[in-house]
Amino acid sequence: MRALVYTSPCEVELRDEPSPVAGPDEELLTVLASGICGSELHGFRTPGMRVPPLVMGHEFVGRTAAGQRVAVNPLLACGSCDGCTAGRPQVCRRRGLLGVHRPGGFAEQVAVPRSALHELPDGLPDGAAALVEPLANAVHAWALLPAPVERVGVLGAGPIGLLCGLVAARHGATVHVADTSEHRRAAARRLGLAAQASLEDEHDAVVDAVGLPETRRASLAHLRPAGTAVWLGLAHDTVDLDGNALIRGEQAIRGSFAYTPAEFAEAVSLAAELDLSWTTPVPLEESAKVFYSLADGATEIVKAVIVPEGR
Repeated sequence: MRALVYTSPCEVELRDEPSPVAGPDEELLTVLASGICGSELHGFRTPGMRVPPLVMGHEFVGRTAAGQRVAVNPLLACGSCDGCTAGRPQVCRRRGLLGVHRPGGFAEQVAVPRSALHELPDGLPDGAAALVEPLANAVHAWALLPAPVERVGVLGAGPIGLLCGLVAARHGATVHVADTSEHRRAAARRLGLAAQASLEDEHDAVVDAVGLPETRRASLAHLRPAGTAVWLGLAHDTVDLDGNALIRGEQAIRGSFAYTPAEFAEAVSLAAELDLSWTTPVPLEESAKVFYSLADGATEIVKAVIVPEGR
């Protein structure tokens, strides 16, 4: 089969790979669409969680041998640690991810646990369905916020930021999205979200969907006293904060990683009700070129979705 393979630091290659074989309790899927995530664009530069050679791709949908279209929850949890037994497999102490710790969806076929499959609504296009996994992240981020939340600021108008904005707006919040890219701000406005180059005023909650030191500081600078900042972005691993201001303002910071199984299922249902028409299909044979363009910031594609030819 053809697959886009992470072969070494800063290198991906489209090549022929052996077709996967499904093990016990697994399903062999024909991949229909697989989104390129910002975490992959950052992570392929330095081996860490992702060890080459690896078929990446954790945001994907496929078709079973029986013809059923499914979204795949890529989270692999042990089922027995304290996080798992408390119903929070996203903080499993031995967690893994398809496309990170074992082959993922940047290929024509992939073997996945049957327990990971969620049947898709008939009317949901494959490209939009590939957004179910990042949408589940947005569902989880919203669930971390204490009510009531009336004003939400979102830092970053990439896919995660846009999805967080759509989820917040669906819950009745006034949403302001900030991004330095006019192209991405325009994408936010097309979805009905107010957008500007930077946040103004204070918000009940601020979502950092970027993860740079400056966006993490901004998430607190534009947060009202006793407000909550939710950090999803993983662009950088350090931050420099004014701890005393955080204390005096009784502000809270919540890290947000992945989702619960119920939140993933909610995202499958919600996907049919939101405008997810803003993905750009990329043929598998062109995926390496597009991946490099995205990693270098040389394209205005908001969300690229790899689509194997003939699908």
